Amino acid sequence: MSDQAPQNDLTLDAKGMKCPLPVLRARKAMKDVPPGGTLEVLATDPSAPEDFVNFCETTGHELLENRQDGDLFVLRIRKAG
Repeated sequence: MSDQAPQNDLTLDAKGMKCPLPVLRARKAMKDVPPGGTLEVLATDPSAPEDFVNFCETTGHELLENRQDGDLFVLRIRKAG
């Protein structure tokens, strides 16, 4: 079905964490994601979107989604592989 939410290999709940914790936890969580798999990060830190752009640029991972839903930032990252 085309209206289904994308499937993620892993979801990281980083709500309430401040920089740099969401990125550090994501780096650790990516070890459990298969190459080409996706990690969804849920964060409330206002600097998270920019932090994850930089994280993906330095690691070679692909930022698939970077959206805000109220105070929540939803970031989907495809692991380099």
